Parts: sequence; structure tokens; C-alpha cells
Amino acid sequence: MNAYNSITPETIQEDMRYLQLLSHSFPTIADASTEIINLEAILNLPKGTEHFLADLHGEYEAFQHVLRNASGAIKRKVNEIFGNTLRENEKKELCTLIYYPEQKLDLVKAVETDLDDWYVITLNQLVRVCQNVSSKYTRSKVRKSLPKEFSYIIQELLHENSMVPNKQAYINVIISTIISTRRADDFIIALCNLIQRLTIDTLHVLGDIFDRGPAPHRIMDILCDYHNFDVQWGNHDILWMGAGNECCMANVLRLAMRYGNLAALEDGYGINLLPLATFAMETYADDPCTLFGPKVEKEDCTYNAKTLRMIGQMHKAISVIQFKLEAEIIRRRPDFEMDDRMLLHRIDFERKTITMPNGKEYELKDSFLPTVDPADPYKLTDEEREIMNKLHRSFVSSEKLKKHIRCLFRYGCMYTVSNSNLLFHASIPLNADGTLKDVSIAGKTYKGKALLEKVGHLIRTAFFAEEDNEDRPFAVDYVWYLWCGKDSPAFDKDKMATFERYFLKEKELHKEVKGHYYSLRNEEKVCDMLLDEFGVIGTHRHIINGHVPVKTIQGENPIKANGKMMVIDGGFSKAYHSETGIAGYTLVYHSRGFQLVQHEPFTSMQKAIEEGQDIKSSTQIVEMSTQRMMVKDTDKGRELVTQINDLKKLLMAYRTGLIKEK
Repeated sequence: MNAYNSITPETIQEDMRYLQLLSHSFPTIADASTEIINLEAILNLPKGTEHFLADLHGEYEAFQHVLRNASGAIKRKVNEIFGNTLRENEKKELCTLIYYPEQKLDLVKAVETDLDDWYVITLNQLVRVCQNVSSKYTRSKVRKSLPKEFSYIIQELLHENSMVPNKQAYINVIISTIISTRRADDFIIALCNLIQRLTIDTLHVLGDIFDRGPAPHRIMDILCDYHNFDVQWGNHDILWMGAGNECCMANVLRLAMRYGNLAALEDGYGINLLPLATFAMETYADDPCTLFGPKVEKEDCTYNAKTLRMIGQMHKAISVIQFKLEAEIIRRRPDFEMDDRMLLHRIDFERKTITMPNGKEYELKDSFLPTVDPADPYKLTDEEREIMNKLHRSFVSSEKLKKHIRCLFRYGCMYTVSNSNLLFHASIPLNADGTLKDVSIAGKTYKGKALLEKVGHLIRTAFFAEEDNEDRPFAVDYVWYLWCGKDSPAFDKDKMATFERYFLKEKELHKEVKGHYYSLRNEEKVCDMLLDEFGVIGTHRHIINGHVPVKTIQGENPIKANGKMMVIDGGFSKAYHSETGIAGYTLVYHSRGFQLVQHEPFTSMQKAIEEGQDIKSSTQIVEMSTQRMMVKDTDKGRELVTQINDLKKLLMAYRTGLIKEK
């Protein structure tokens, strides 16, 4: 009776409506008791492994390889299981098979002389790995992860011990029958995919899936079908989410031209770029557009010289359109305080100079701007307006883009609190003294948690509100502000110096001054204040960010504030490799603690398959626990404890006759 000491007839009466509903799911004492036993058992399993990634920036191949190898976790498990019983080359071959089963099977079948023998050995090895990675989950959870066509067979293999003599023949027959019925390939693929799935229980993506890299659409395809993930929106994601706003759309197009990623727009989302290309080639027919050539590494470039010039022309054309469109919002929203970003009217076309807001005059690197009327520099020409109308229709009618953006809304938000970790992409605006900064939005001030929640609400309003909703026009404009505004928690710099980087050679004008958060986050007391602000509890609690690449090559450390802060943008994007010296971080949080995995640049999927080239990764132990963390120690565990208490109340209600068994 001790378990029921806190349950009284009064508490049952208070919850009677809920308990009546609960009784439909658990209609008898036996049903409720069985569920309590099940939930109590789950509480005492090790917590699932969480993976944290940030700033993927369209680098699909590197991203999907990190998912497939679980940041090196699968390789570690293969080493633990087989130790010295397999040669290093055999373990590498097994790992490559687990990562890329379809492709590796094709290679094996081309060279293997005794395929049936290879199948027997490999299936036994894969079953052992699968048993290991599934051991921390209930049979029910594993069963839900299984492919339907092989569910029964895999369950039999996972839960039978081949060391028991009576079972050895049984298991051997299952495997030999799989081979004789020519299902071995499909079964191997199913086992490998199951191993990948069970090794990562939860995936956290800390923003910036889009831009720079070649295939953000393929990353989104994976995420939309992923078994358990969440996203904390970054400013590049918000830009795409607001692509119905012409300023956001122009920025998306400009970045695609800047990094030569036309395929993501054309092939990925079906955006018709022909009107822009035609206009650009006519307008800049005699302009080499050398300042606007795409940033593409020579070894990655698939474009010929003619196409590169065309992209440069398109890049310049959309940049000028962007500056004009942004001026419309800046004029319309003086409270954004972005007048210093209106620069076209400051150009002296005769002298080929510009007078900047600091009062100084600078020579322009390029002054050929035929679509800018000095008398009305921010007015779109008729052709520019027609192009934007066509591009707008193309964006809003892309079914795949709509699917991906809705996925971001469904699984994403500005911040997440998970198992004593506060996750957000970039910043919480702060004052110089480390206090929360008041940010004005539509005449009201917000700070800290309230600011991120208000921002999240505005992003959703911009996308989901009806056209006649009076709050929608401001929300649509504010989504663009979140991309580049100085008080945006997704950006938090004094300006985005796009014009200066293109047109002025003075490096000091290119500098974007970061908000106080970026220096103060090194202080433990500031991190504790932020964790308190968001209600994060626990003995070991952390803030996890991305957004600003950690310059490892310069000795910068991703671990800050005595371990309270972890910045895991290590530069997945190739554009950052020279700055960071590495190719990204993955943070892994398993039942024994935190490990930060530092990745070297990924060569290619082809080399990974053919030569077994894995991403070279080094692991830094951030924080290890003396006791293994169990499900009962997690957020999910707290939910389960609440469910158990509710079921105990239902049991009491059954036993006292307040609710009748069905």
C-alpha cells in the first residue's frame, strides 16, 4: 500500500474526468497494472543517445555520412564487439557495409567468389551489432523500428542466444533460409538501416540547414522522414521560411548565385531562373561582372566559363534588386533602425564614389549599375518588377519547398530545452553588463525567453495567417529583419555588410560587429543567468549553440564558461574550412556523458564506399558521469513518472469502485 500513500479519494475525485478518459485505454485492473510494470521497467533503461549538429549549410554528403556512421559510434561499437577477432580491414569493410549497404553489396558481389559463405558470416556479424545497439531499448521500441517485411525474423534473431546449443541450429536455419530464398541482400539492407536508426535515438539540428552548400533540399528530404528530430531555426532557415517575402526571396537567390548553387533551386525546388538569367545577360552583356563570380572551389566546379559568367551576371542583377527591395521595408519600418543599410542614394555615379554613413567618401570597385536611376535609386524598373513577380509565383507554387518549410514549422522552433540543455541557434541579445537586453517589437519590449517566444510567434504568423490578418504585414517584414537585423536573436550583429563586401575594398567596412552575447557567453555567471531565464534545471546543465564558426585553427575552443556553453559550429560548409581548419563538430550525449566529435573534411561518398574512407574524427570528452544516466533521469522519464502516477490513481479508482472495469 506504500505506493498509494499519496493517492487519496479527494485527489481521485479531482481527476475523475481525466481518469474516465484514461480508462478507455486501460479498461481493466490487469491492463493498468501491466502498463505500470512496463513503464517502471523503461525508467531503468539507459537513456538513448542524442546527437547535436549545427550549421549544415547544404553539405548533404557530409551530413548523411555523419548520420550513417553516428559520429563514429558504430565504428566504436564494431571495435568493442569484435576486438581482435576480426582484422582491421574486416572491421572497416563491415562498417562501410553498415553505412552504405546497397552500394557496398554491389561491390562485394562483383568480387566475392563464395557469396553464400560471405552472406553467412556477414549476417551473423550484423546480428551481433544489432543486438548490441538495441540492448538499451525495450522490445516494443525496437519492434516499432523494424521494417514490416522482416519484423518477425529480426525479432527472433535479436532475442535468441546462439551460444545456447538448442538454439544454434534454429538460428543457422533462419540465416540459411534467408540466403536460399534470395532475400539476403534485402535483409542485410534492413539490418544495416536498423543499426543506423537505433544508434541515434534523437537528433537535434541547431539551425542553418540552408545556403552555401549544394543540396539543402536533400538534407530536408532525410529530416522530413527521420524517426526523431527537432530543429532550432537559424537565420538562414528563417530566410527560406520567409521566401514569400520578396526581400527574403532575393537574398535566397543572391546566396545561391554567390555559391554557385543553382541546382538546389532549379532541380531541388523547381524554381524557374530563366527570367532572371535572360534579364541579367541582356542588362550586363558588356559587363564582365568579375566581382560577382561564384565562390566555387576549382575541384568542385562543374560549370564552364560561359556559365560562370552568366551566374556572375545573375548574381549582380539580383543583388541590385535586393538592395532596392530592402529599402522599401526600411522606409516602411523606421522602428527597425536600419537606415544605414540604404546606400544606393549615396552613390556619386560621375565620380564613381559613395559617401558612407560615417561621412567618408570611398571609391567604388564597380559603378556600372544601369538599372539604378540616380533620381529614384530604389525604384524597381518594369523589367525588375516583372522578374520578381515571376520568381515569387515560382517560389510559392513549389510543392517540395512547401513540404520542407512545413516540416521546419512542425519540428522546429526558436529554442528547445531538452534534458537540462538549452538549445538555440545564435544568441540571446544582452547589454554590455550581461543583463538581458530589451528589444522593441511593434511598440512593445521583450527580452530573454519572452523575446524568442515572440519571434517564434511572428514567424508562424507570417507563414500561416490569412491575408486579411492585420498582424501579418508586420510579421512578414519582421521575418526579413530576423535575417539581418541588429537585435535579431538569430543574427545579433550591428549590420550585414553585403553592399560593402561587394563594392568597397576597405576591409574595415566589411566588419560586422557582434552583439555582447558573443563575448559574454564565455562567463559562467552569464550562462547560469540564461539557464535560469529559460527554467533549465539539473546539476549539469548547458547552453548549446551554433551560428559562429569556431576557429579551431586559431586555437579557439568550442567549450566555454567552464563547460556550461558548447558552440558546435565547426564549419560543415566548405566555405568555412579555411577559417576553422576542420569540417564540423558533432556533440554526442549518451548515457555516460557528453563527447564532442571533431570531424576532418569528408572526401566523397564514392571513396567512403569503394575505399572504406571514413570521416577522420577525434573525440573530446566534455563531461562524463560517474553513474550511468537512465531514462528516469531524463525529461521523458519525468513524463513517464507522471503517467505511472495517473495509472496508480486509475487502479485505486477501479479498486474502490469509483470507476467500473470494462
